[in-house]
Formats: sequence, C-alpha cells, structure tokens
Amino acid sequence: MPYLVKPEHRAEAVTAPVPVNESLPRTCIIGAGASGITAAKALYLAGVPFDWFESGSAIGGNWLFDNPNGLSACYETLEINTSCPRMAFSDFPMPADYPPYARHDQVHDYFENYIDHFGFRHTITFNTTVEEVTRDGDHSWLVRSSGPDGERVGEYQAVLVANGHHWDRRWPEPIYPGSFDGKQIHAHDYRSGDQLAGRDLVVVGAGNSAMDIAVEGAHRAKSVTLSIRRGQWVLKKFLLGRPSDQVVLPGWMPWWVTALRLRIGAMASGSLRKYGLPRPPHRPGQSHPVQSDQIRARIAEGRIAVRPGIERLDGDGVVFVDGTRAKADLIVWATGYTVTFPFLAPSLIAATDNELPLWKRTVHPDLPGLFFIGLVQPVGAVMPLAEAQGAWVAETLSGRYAPPPSSEIREQMATEHERNKRQFYASPRHTMEVDFDRYLWHLARERRRGQKRAGSQVGAASNHTLSGNKP
Repeated sequence: MPYLVKPEHRAEAVTAPVPVNESLPRTCIIGAGASGITAAKALYLAGVPFDWFESGSAIGGNWLFDNPNGLSACYETLEINTSCPRMAFSDFPMPADYPPYARHDQVHDYFENYIDHFGFRHTITFNTTVEEVTRDGDHSWLVRSSGPDGERVGEYQAVLVANGHHWDRRWPEPIYPGSFDGKQIHAHDYRSGDQLAGRDLVVVGAGNSAMDIAVEGAHRAKSVTLSIRRGQWVLKKFLLGRPSDQVVLPGWMPWWVTALRLRIGAMASGSLRKYGLPRPPHRPGQSHPVQSDQIRARIAEGRIAVRPGIERLDGDGVVFVDGTRAKADLIVWATGYTVTFPFLAPSLIAATDNELPLWKRTVHPDLPGLFFIGLVQPVGAVMPLAEAQGAWVAETLSGRYAPPPSSEIREQMATEHERNKRQFYASPRHTMEVDFDRYLWHLARERRRGQKRAGSQVGAASNHTLSGNKP
C-alpha cells in the first residue's frame, strides 16, 4: 500500500523499561537526528544493547534551529517539503493540528514527543563526538569517542552510522575567476532574512533552499538575482487544494508509472520559462523534486531577477555567462553538500563525488556489522525510509532476519545502483536518489524474505550476518 500515515496508526506508549538482551550484538549508534532516533527506538524495543552518541546537547539534527552541534542547516522560515502524513514515522502520526507542511520547530517537537512516547531518552549520551571508527578483526569494531569525561574506546559488533549528509558544505569547483568585494556564505550558514536585509543579493542554485532564500530575499533584500545553471521543474505544494504528494501509487508499480505523478504535478504547476528560468534538459521525475509556491509570483512582480550561470566575480558584482551583470554585496551559494564520514578512514569508506553504492542504501557487503541509516536522498521524506532501515537492522541483530548469500547481495546492489543512476540525471545530488514508495516496498519484501530464512535456520542469524555471510 502507498505510504500515508493516519492518526489511528499510533502505537501504544512504552511506559516500562524494555529489558536488554546482553547476548545480542553490542551496537553503537552515531547521531541523534531524524535517522538516529528511529534507529535507536528500533534497537531499544528489540532489546539490543547499544551506546548512542550525539555530539551536541540536543536531539533533532538538521531540524533543530541553531543546533548546539553546529551542523544544522535549519533556517527561520524552513518548513517540510513533504506533507505530514508522508513524512511521519509509521507508528507515530504527526499531530492533527499541524498544518499540511509543518514548520521546523513543529518537526523538532514531534521528534521530542516520539522519543518520550517510546521511552528511550535515557539511552542517549550527549556532548560526545565519535572521533574514529576502525575494524578490530573480522567481527568487531572499535569506536573512539570524546566527551566531558575524556576519551573512551568501546568495542562493538555493529555500528550504525546516522550522522546525516547535509552538513559538509560543497562549494563551486572550480572557483570562479575574478574577485568579490562583498560577503559570501553557503546556504548552510543562512539562518534568517536579517542576513539579507538591505543587501544586493545573488543566490546561486536551483534547489529548495535556493528558492526559499530567494523568496525571503524578495521581501528583505534591496535586490535579488537568482543564478541558475541548469533548469529545474518547480512543483507547487498544493494541487486542487490538497498537498500534491498525497496522490500516491503503489510501490510495486514500474518507475515510469510512479514518475507520471511528478510529471503531472510539474505540468499542473506550470512552466517557468515565461519567468526567465531555463527549460530543464530532463523530464519531471528525473531529478530531486523542487517545490515552491511563491517563486513564480516573486519573479513576476520583478522582485527576483533570473540569470544563467556565473562567468566571473567582478568586485561589487557578478557577471553571468550571457554577458549580463548584477550588482551584489552578498552571494549565497546554495550548491549542496559533500557526503563525508570524518570518523571513518578514506581507505575504509570514501564517497567519491558523493557516490557510495550500498545494498538497500544500508549495507556495505565488504564491511559486516557497519550499517548506514538515512544515507539516502528520496523523492519524498527520508524519515520513513530511515525508520524502515532501523527496523531492518534491529531484526538482523536480534536474529529475526537472515540475509541472502553474499553473491545475491552484490548482484542486487549493483542492479539497484545502476537502475537509480538511469532514473535520475547524473550529478552529485542524485547519487543516493531513490523513489520513496518503491524503496519502502522493496525493503519490506526483503525483510519478509529474510524473516522466513531466519525461521528456517538454526542458530543466530545476527552472527551469520556479522561474520560476512559468505556464500
């Protein structure tokens, strides 16, 4: 069935501590953002023993404004681009009084309530940074962390990496020629319209953050120029009075059928060519969706000028490839992020050009016991996908799931990775892109198959998995 969480889906609150089964693989979770909290909940309810480290003093990751860990890109006007029923965890709907697209503070409150509802807040260790994760033989991992009490090293049979992928700023490469007299910031450092007030602003990029910052600049800045190198289909958040993403199709349907919804949404939202934006060289559904209800109106009012890519920086302005020039004293580079893992050696894991093939975007077949949660860019929200990944890992560690042979895992991984590359145009932005409903359907099917395999095997399936599962 298509993913759409309804109020009656709420699970019962957990009011008594869940007993820990010390015979299960001891596990470490890195990060207490949206992905980390749902993974921790799954392990907690399964009785898996784990340590959970968060470098800051609060949960919420990217959805906490001015997160003390310094990694959040949240800004004052940020709201979700996926409607609440499509973003919520499967067993914990968002409050009925939330707007169709919740604000960042409402999303953070939702995460806080989620942790309290399932009763696992006591498992978090705050203000602790994971400095290094290394292999210790074939069956264990060593995690070195630093916190208020100094440095410690723990040994684990499994590590769940949930450190997010929207924090390491990606700047333009190569650097544009010329010099600039004004201020330059990355979109990650944008917080409020106060930073734009009275400025001659140039926003570089065509994603959701670029659109939001340009729209806010239309109200606060002296002038706004939006520099777009490649055209994008910009969808409206509402169609016929309803959130546009709630028109959903079953995940088992072929991708071209699923993509039809995005194409219809793009056509219904209207072309941006008449507003000066270049026509996208790809079809709707072949890129990560961009949504904005205001960008068209602000351009039409003359508050935002649209220009092509930058040719060079020019003192108190910017020159574009079409020869036009815009006065500027602030450039906001909305140019995306680099996927990095500062605690993993590049010789162990390196996402070159943001590309890191994984089985079901979770498992690296050469590194048993290392799992990635939320390292995915869905056409939709990441939270339900991270929830499904966390539940899958909990089943693996508790012996309720057994994987197929290694050869089958590698074959599936290669097939899925190549399929996703064909579906989306080539760019660092799309190396982890998946279709929301289709991904959930495929993962649910694999979990059912693995549960059947586990039921027919003798011994702990978790040991089978963590030893590398040789064919």
